[in-house]
Parts: sequence; C-alpha cells; structure tokens
Amino acid sequence: MTSSPAPTAAPGPVPSGWQQIAAAAGDRSLSEIEVAWADHLGHTLGKRLPAAGFPDPAAGERIGFCDATLSWDVVANVHEGARLTGWHTGFPDLYVTPDPGTFRLLPWRPGAGQVLGDIVDHEGNPVRTAPRTVLRKVIDRLAELGYRAEIGVEIEFFLLDPAGQPLAGAVHCYSLEKLNELDPILTSITQGLTGYLPVEAVTSEYGPGQLEINIRHKDALGAADDAFRLKYALRTLARAAGARVTFMAKPFQGLSGSSMHLHISLWRDSEPAFTPAAGAENPLMRAAIAGVLRHLPAITVFGAPSINSYKRFETRSYAPATATWGADNRTAAVRSLVESDPATRIELRTPGADANPYWAIAALLAAVIAGIEDNEEVAPRGSGDLYGTGQPLPRIPAEAVELARSDKRIAGLLGEDAVHDYTLLVERDWLAYITTVTSWERDRYLELA
Repeated sequence: MTSSPAPTAAPGPVPSGWQQIAAAAGDRSLSEIEVAWADHLGHTLGKRLPAAGFPDPAAGERIGFCDATLSWDVVANVHEGARLTGWHTGFPDLYVTPDPGTFRLLPWRPGAGQVLGDIVDHEGNPVRTAPRTVLRKVIDRLAELGYRAEIGVEIEFFLLDPAGQPLAGAVHCYSLEKLNELDPILTSITQGLTGYLPVEAVTSEYGPGQLEINIRHKDALGAADDAFRLKYALRTLARAAGARVTFMAKPFQGLSGSSMHLHISLWRDSEPAFTPAAGAENPLMRAAIAGVLRHLPAITVFGAPSINSYKRFETRSYAPATATWGADNRTAAVRSLVESDPATRIELRTPGADANPYWAIAALLAAVIAGIEDNEEVAPRGSGDLYGTGQPLPRIPAEAVELARSDKRIAGLLGEDAVHDYTLLVERDWLAYITTVTSWERDRYLELA
C-alpha cells in the first residue's frame, strides 16, 4: 500500500453486476457462475450454477447450504458448542445472497464467472457469526463515527513443487533473478490474475520460493474480498501450472514465515483523516494506534488461527513478537507510516498468511474503533530494536483464545456469538494438537524417558 487516494467517479454509467451477468448469459459468453463465501477459517466454499438459471433474488430465489459450515475446522470436522448451530439445532439450511457488485469473470476458466455472497437465515436476516457479516458490522460502526477505512493487504506464500518443497533455492529478497527462476510457472500464475484482482506488485521474499503479492488498497469489505479471492486464485492457478502454494504461517523450520500485513487509513468525506500534524501522527491516528496496541493481545487470534501460526512470532525474524509500535520499523507489531496526507497509514504486522482476511480486518477495525471511541492515548513510539520491549504476543492458541474471550470491548464490537464460535474452532484445533503423539516426541523420549 503505497498511497491512499480518494476514490474518483467513474467516467460514465457502469452496468451493475446483475446487468453484466444477464448480458453475458444472454449472449452465451457466460455459461457458469461460481457463488462463493468463506467459512471461519477462510476456506472458499460455494456452488457452481448455470448462468442461464442464476437465481433471481427479486423473485425470492435463494442458494441453500448446510449451516454446519460455520462449525467445522480446517479439516471439516464439525465441533459441538457453537452458539448458532450444532446437533441441538439439527444443522438446518442457511442461504447465500449474491452480492452483485462482486461479480468477476474467471480468467482461468473461459465462460465462467464468480460472485461472492452474504449468509442469511430462513427469514433473510444476516447470520451474525458469518465472517463477512462480522466485517460489515464493524464497518457500519466506523461509519457511525463518520469514517470509512481504506485497507491494503500484502500476502506472503511459498510456491512449491508437487512434493511440497520450495520451487527455488537460496534466499534473496527482492531478487528479480529469483522471480525469473520461478518462471514459467510464476508468469502463468500472475497472468492468470489479470482482470480478476488489482495486483500492485509481486516480490520475492525472505525464504526460498517465497513470494509476496500486494493488492491495490480499497474499502475494507472490498479489500477483504480481494484477499479472500487471491488465496483461492493462487491455489487454482498454481495447481494448473503443476505446482502448489501454501499459506501456512511457518511451513518450514528455520525459514521465514508468511504474513498477511494490513495497512489502514481512515477517511472522512473523501478527505484523509490521518493527515499528519507537524510531521507526526495527528490525535485521531494516535487514538487508533492506542486502540490497536491495547487490544493487540486479544485480536491476535483473529490473524493466527492454528498452532502453526504462533511459530511465526519469533525475535529477529521480521515478524513481531511483542505488542509494540514504531515508525518505519520492522521490529514493531504496528508501524506508523507518516508520509503524504493520503498515504499516511498504520500497518498491522501480526496476522499470518493463514488468516481469514474477513476476521483479520474486522478485528483490526474493532481495535481502531475502540481506540477512537475511548479516546485512548498512546505511549511514545519506540525506536531501534523493539523485540525486547512491550507485552509478549500470545505464544499458544489457548492463551490467544482466553485473551480474545476476556476482552469484552472487542467482543462487543465483533459480536459475542461470533467471537465464541470462531475461538471455539481455534481451541479445538489446539486440543487436537496437544493430544496427538508426534514423531518428535518418540524420537526425543522413546529410549530416554
């Protein structure tokens, strides 16, 4: 995210999503539409529907699915204890209502398009625990304060061979030669994104075969949609090219982890609200930073959903390890980037690439809102090596879950039921991990215990 210009008006009328779908279906250039939505862990769920018979919301036509999708974990095991679904409810249907503004053609599947949707119940009410609904909730709360957020997302990942090993050797961050080493696979992937996502840059990162893609900043919901779509597209395009990608936060021992850095700026009436004051953060920006720092231990879990996520929080790793803030300082969890008026922004560096972008962005916005509403004041920003300062970030999921559940301010903004159901899955994943006997334990203790 290099700047945050205010949106400009379109030069002329732009057909709505429904009009685009109807026109493309009518001339038979569009034969199929994917309707997609996210579960709590960010997996792309959905259905493929014939374009010619696409449901008409005006006629009350809906797309149903089982609500167990909001109570299952990373391997689709359903867990009891969710507030709105479970064996006690009989797992009834929910429905997805397509958001026509999200319609895109799929460059890698000629004749196919995609639209994202919101999850509603039988009466058509938004399901309050659904990730996209949670994000909409905090966006609306921010709007009540008179602000809207622009979000830029940077996602790191490893490009792998079919056996799951990095496609490139050695480490050379920002190296064009390392990018070239990944061709023709990398070029086929990036070309496949053209017209589907607004990619700003592709960079080689600090691990062999590790890459970062920056998506053009936009409104918070649109940014989350794009980040969600990017992970789906990269998996699809890599597979088509005979490769694989992983968004594990720490897939390899001793190598760099993969992050999902979030850049945020606030705007009021098309004007930047973080405009610097005397070359430093203005009071609104300081309150926003204070809110993020105060609630960072509690919101960490929304960017760190698995046991593997916490292995990324290491000192001297370029990933954060403590709740700190600084200027342009990569040892901090929060960077304050004071630049031109529209480009001044806050960067949150704790979320991993394995995060669900709807949850990660919603949690960041909730902390910003809390800081503004509570008129928080932030401590002086740190400088130099900040790894040895500040409150340590949670080290295991159990700790992160407890911090999230005990922060009633954040839970109130995100929704108590939503926080409960999301953290339930993180907690159960942790329990599965600590009750599994691993080869590491056998190698270490079998003969010596």
